[in-house]
Amino acid sequence: MQVPVYNQAGEITRQIEISDHVFAVPFNEAVVHQVMVGQRANARQGTHATKTRGEVSGSSRKLFRQKGTGEARAGSIKSPLRHGGGTIFGPLPRSYRQAIPRKMRRLALRCVISAKAGDGELKVLEELKFDEPKTKKMVEILSALEVASSALIVTLEPEENLIKSARNLPEIKTTPVNVLNMIDILNHKMLLITEAAVRRAEKLWGNGLTTGGDNASV
Repeated sequence: MQVPVYNQAGEITRQIEISDHVFAVPFNEAVVHQVMVGQRANARQGTHATKTRGEVSGSSRKLFRQKGTGEARAGSIKSPLRHGGGTIFGPLPRSYRQAIPRKMRRLALRCVISAKAGDGELKVLEELKFDEPKTKKMVEILSALEVASSALIVTLEPEENLIKSARNLPEIKTTPVNVLNMIDILNHKMLLITEAAVRRAEKLWGNGLTTGGDNASV
């Protein structure tokens, strides 16, 4: 698969060959949906908690005598039927974690990357270097690349100046390629990836090859 390579001025400098095994995979909706649900579930803390009638504060004495008052029979003030009482069948701390096989995670990731490439929403950059943090320069680069909406910028390694240049821009996010995940790709319209990151992605997810730096979450 041939794709153009852009410089920071938005100009096409050359064409490169990228792996069809990573960037031209047929979309598998079932796998993508299952992995997306699993990743969102795994992001939940599960620390929600409510108190039952045995845990809320208050006296457990009977409020008034059983008969002769004209009122309904009532027991403790901690009854779930009363204001400030316990909660019936409320949520308790639990784990929402779902096991997602590695092959499934990687297939889903390749599917969404390939979908971006097929829809013209993936652009490969020669490099993205900043001598100093400069949000204005980042805006100029995005404008030259015709990025008019949200974008995910993927680099080989974390670039401090790049991160600082993009962090004040709404809907723009930067990430190193080895922690790239499907949710971030789906949450952004454009995928901007450096050529070095493309080669690392091919090693991480192409033809079953891995590298020593494969500590990705996918």
